[in-house]
Amino acid sequence: MDVVINLDKIMSLLELPADILVARIFLYFGWAPISIFLLWSLWRLWIFYIQNNFADKREFILLAIDIPQGNEQSPRAVEHMFAHLAGAHATINLIEKYWEGQTQDSFSFEVVSIDGYTQYLVRGEKKYRDLIEAMVYAQYPEAEITEVDDYTASAPDRFPDENYDIWGGEWILQKASPYPIRTYLDFEHQFSGEFKDPNAALIELFSSLRRGEQCWYQIIVTPKGFEWEEEGYDEISKVIGEKVGSEDNIFDKTIDLLMKGLTGFSELIIPLWGEIEAEEEKREVNMLNLRPVQKKSIEAIQQKISKIGFDIKIRFIYLAAKEVFDKRRANSFVGVMKQYTMSDLNSYKPDMDVTVTSAKYLWKSSRLSARKNRLIRAYKKRSNWRGRLPGILNIEELATLWHFPIEEAVKAPMLQKVPSRKSAAPSYLPVEGSTSDLASEFGLPGITDGDAEKEEIFSLPQAGQGGRVRQTEPPANLPIG
Repeated sequence: MDVVINLDKIMSLLELPADILVARIFLYFGWAPISIFLLWSLWRLWIFYIQNNFADKREFILLAIDIPQGNEQSPRAVEHMFAHLAGAHATINLIEKYWEGQTQDSFSFEVVSIDGYTQYLVRGEKKYRDLIEAMVYAQYPEAEITEVDDYTASAPDRFPDENYDIWGGEWILQKASPYPIRTYLDFEHQFSGEFKDPNAALIELFSSLRRGEQCWYQIIVTPKGFEWEEEGYDEISKVIGEKVGSEDNIFDKTIDLLMKGLTGFSELIIPLWGEIEAEEEKREVNMLNLRPVQKKSIEAIQQKISKIGFDIKIRFIYLAAKEVFDKRRANSFVGVMKQYTMSDLNSYKPDMDVTVTSAKYLWKSSRLSARKNRLIRAYKKRSNWRGRLPGILNIEELATLWHFPIEEAVKAPMLQKVPSRKSAAPSYLPVEGSTSDLASEFGLPGITDGDAEKEEIFSLPQAGQGGRVRQTEPPANLPIG
């Protein structure tokens, strides 16, 4: 039995003028992409709605962390802190994700300077207070953690503002996330072991602020599972020239389905004789044939994905009264972030395209104000989705970007610290009402009125002696306990 296909209607359609032909095709098939776009938009609105409702139910706290004077802990201690923090990662099922709006909980690690007084802070949900305190005390047993008010509340919500101006933006990775940045291990001398703290430049910038100036440094940290390791292996495959399979999204799948339909239709019109076999050239990869930069990239990526990873979003804001506003502070912070550059691997750069508060060419004033408003809103909300997509850093890289300064390497007189180390009182300490003379009891020479020299040596230093001198009291909105 012969099968006859009548192509008269198709041929008559092809004979129509081009404009009429396009209109007919849109009439017959144009509804499909429009419907898909509308459905996708409604889906995104639903996700946005339920996630905002879920977020409104959360309660957050802001904790100020003061470390003891004479800190000698390297960033490795903070690396252990972030490894501890990974315990906050949760597995969210489909109902929780697409019906209740649950998202992965995030934390904000911040360094803020107000009028030159610098404070380390951590913000998270109230239910995680015990986790935050445990991870800090495990590495810094003598640290002090105090719940404080949000310092951003005193800043304007919208710009332009009569009294204040703002500069800032997000910092994004130059290359794909699997490529690592320079870490604290690269700041240690290979032979002497001397550590040059990259935070010295940050603390120096923050300590140099004048009255009326503020700098806010924020790192949004979201725990992540181990699925990101696949991105690293895919990047290694690209380096050595292997084919990498990609996961199609809904648009790719839709287009692929339409193309398959058109291919099947064309096979009915144009008979294909024989089969076309695609021969893939297989090339064996020999590590000895790789260039040094390729070998270094492979080793660096493997080293990075061997440690716990987090989704990371970095924001910086310089806020100041208009009479003291100095945009050169921005240049200083750019220099701070340049320290973590590995030119053949990865680095951080300001996101000039989307979030940095600058605008060129058309409607500069309105576009600049819109960027400032989006930035201050995202910072105050500690949002992990506003702005650019987050990058991925492991705990070693994260500890490099945010860690407590080593006092031997960083001179920071205006950094908030625990004033003295605490220890248990000795058992022989006289209690109230006791009149025993400890010096005579233990056979020690007492301090008499004539021992002025000894009194001077053993007395605590008075305010204004040595180092930098504080000229004013700390501002009222400084987030300290």
